[in-house]
Amino acid sequence: MANLAAPAYQHTPQLAFQRLLDVLYTLRLECPWDKKQTMESLRHLTMEELYELTDAILEQDYPEIKKELGDVLMHLLFYARIAEEEGHFNIVDVLNAICDKLITRHPHIYADASASTEDQVKSNWEAIKLQEGNKSVLAGVPKGLPALVKAYRIQDKVRGVGFDWEDKRQVWEKVEEELAEFKTEFNIETTEAIDREKAEAEFGDLLFSLINYARHIGINPENALERTNKKFITRFTYLEQKATENKQQLQDMSLEEMDVYWNEAKKIKK
Repeated sequence: MANLAAPAYQHTPQLAFQRLLDVLYTLRLECPWDKKQTMESLRHLTMEELYELTDAILEQDYPEIKKELGDVLMHLLFYARIAEEEGHFNIVDVLNAICDKLITRHPHIYADASASTEDQVKSNWEAIKLQEGNKSVLAGVPKGLPALVKAYRIQDKVRGVGFDWEDKRQVWEKVEEELAEFKTEFNIETTEAIDREKAEAEFGDLLFSLINYARHIGINPENALERTNKKFITRFTYLEQKATENKQQLQDMSLEEMDVYWNEAKKIKK
């Protein structure tokens, strides 16, 4: 068996890629855990690795990004190896298929089409997908995406065929319109019961319009919300630590007392 730890494997991308293939194929043959894996058993692990990668990207932690990219790449090769064993396709088929798709969908680079702006590139891309047999522009949006991400992708997809607001001011007007409609579903000054189904529908419309506005001004709403999540966690953790240091129990503290630590955290933890 070749010495897979040999430095010679690391000199070029091609050799490093081959080294990973060799390691993975060896594990698939000899490791009890790796031999048992199926596409279904790996699926939830792959999703976990992808979330860890996105976390590292948001933190701009490049050593962690490098590690997580390796984990994701290993999973992709693992799926290809399983498919090869079952006689469906192999990694060469995968690589050639993505190359063919990229070349076909970039006619402004590899053919005689023109596209000098990002919008023109997206428009060409969506038009080619429809020519390839896609029945809808939205066919490529996975059903299982989280709702916030899905809303962003839906809006970005239809933008590719020109279904979009021309001016961000129009989008903001839509946000204000949806906010007003949401507010009409209940009166915050009274305890009057609300129609939760209608309120939920209007709240969904409001979120959709806010996501649309974020897209128009160049903000990724998923990234923005996750950064806020991380900020809240950091500040609340500080609050908990300070309460512990002062021998206090959160459930026994007033909101005003907790706010003291919270405001300290806002100054310290940006």
